[in-house]
Amino acid sequence: MNSNSEIKTLLQKFVLNQCTPEETNEVIAYYKKNQLTDDFPTVEDIQNLLGEMPKMNQQTADDIFLNILSASKENETTIELHPKKSNFRKYISIAASVVVLLGIGLAYQKGAFNTKTEPKFDVKSTDIVLQLENGNVQIISENNKVEVRDADGNVVANQNGSTIVYDNNSDLEKVTYNTIKIPYGKRFQLQLSDGTLVHLNSGTTLKYPVKFIAGENRQVFLDGEAFFDVAKDKKHPFIVNADNLNVRVLGTHFNVSNYPEDAVTDVVLVEGSVGMYNINEEFDADKNTVLKPGYKGSFNKENNMIFTKPVITDIYTSWINGGLTFRNMTFKNIITKLERRYNVTIVNKNEKLANEKFNASFSDESIEKVMSYFNDIHGINYTIKNNQILIK
Repeated sequence: MNSNSEIKTLLQKFVLNQCTPEETNEVIAYYKKNQLTDDFPTVEDIQNLLGEMPKMNQQTADDIFLNILSASKENETTIELHPKKSNFRKYISIAASVVVLLGIGLAYQKGAFNTKTEPKFDVKSTDIVLQLENGNVQIISENNKVEVRDADGNVVANQNGSTIVYDNNSDLEKVTYNTIKIPYGKRFQLQLSDGTLVHLNSGTTLKYPVKFIAGENRQVFLDGEAFFDVAKDKKHPFIVNADNLNVRVLGTHFNVSNYPEDAVTDVVLVEGSVGMYNINEEFDADKNTVLKPGYKGSFNKENNMIFTKPVITDIYTSWINGGLTFRNMTFKNIITKLERRYNVTIVNKNEKLANEKFNASFSDESIEKVMSYFNDIHGINYTIKNNQILIK
């Protein structure tokens, strides 16, 4: 760096994470030499630049702060302060800037800023998205018959139409996760590496291991709704994490509905047995809720309480074959489910209708037929234009 203007430009790029590796090394070398100049940025300059950076989560911020503290201890520099009052504040600012920038530099070198901000998944798109652990994204077309590869190019699964089947013979020796995201209006299937079959409803995200590792629990993470046909393995419990709820099984058939807008997470057991417990607990069959076939367990997201009742399980699993069932459901909630199922936008201007409750069942019907039913039976006035439904 031959001039103060070059130094300032390079430091600005460094703070905003725009430096090449070679430029980063230049900045670090410059710090070590401690060549303070009038063009060195003050604390105020640094704060302004940091304001341009994307927000980070609390854990990342804490890690960076610890790096800064560590850097300040490891790189303490004695600065001779002149008696001139006007220079005192400037040099304190310069010293503080060195510590802050060096701390940020170390954080970059250790990868604290390298985590890419994951874009919000557009549930109203038409694409099924498969995201690898390294952040790479693949678009899944339901008409394709293709190989699914990991970040190193190894084949880990095969897609045939609306199903992806994972291979249990891959050479993976540690747990590596893929995440599949199903948009509104679509459904999909996965066969995990242990043979477990998962039906995924529209608007659902599932994070799961590419391969289950011996000695480890089989754990997946669900936002949305899925029906699990779990392969039996007494040595390796299968755990579905639904935010603050864990559902633990050995081998069974059950449905979990955990959409963000719902006040409860519902678990409906078709066959076998499942345990429901808070994520902060260790499972204890004597203390935790254990469902029997034909029962629904509902986990209240606000107070973490679980209550159970007998149900007709077909009502909760008919979606797998395209069915749609509402039981004692408010029209407001019905709208949400219709939007998700058919990938439409419904605007309800009839406020009295929102909290009325309905019972209805449909096979694999179009949105036009569903709305026509509500109009014929309940006198609901509506219009459909493109993908928007207006209820008057």
